[in-house]
Amino acid sequence: MRSLILKRSIIVAGHKTSVSLEEAFWNGLKEICGLRSMTLSELVGEIDSSRHQANLSSAIRLFVLDYFRHRAAAIQSQQPAP
Repeated sequence: MRSLILKRSIIVAGHKTSVSLEEAFWNGLKEICGLRSMTLSELVGEIDSSRHQANLSSAIRLFVLDYFRHRAAAIQSQQPAP
C-alpha cells in the first residue's frame, strides 16, 4: 500500500511555504500542537528555526518521530519490570 503524500500551504515566520508530508505525519504534528497548545504554524516555525536538515519536510518527519519515540520511552520506563 502506498502512502498518501499531502501537500499543504503553511505560514512559517511570516512567509507562506508548501510542505509535503504523509498523512500520518500531519496527524502526528496536529496531535503535538494540541498537546502543546500551539498552532501548526508556530510548531513548524519552531522546527524550521532549529533544523539541521536542508529539507523542511524531512525535519518535520524527524521531529514527529523523535517526539513519539521519547513519549513511548517515558511510558515504558514507568511500567514495572517483569
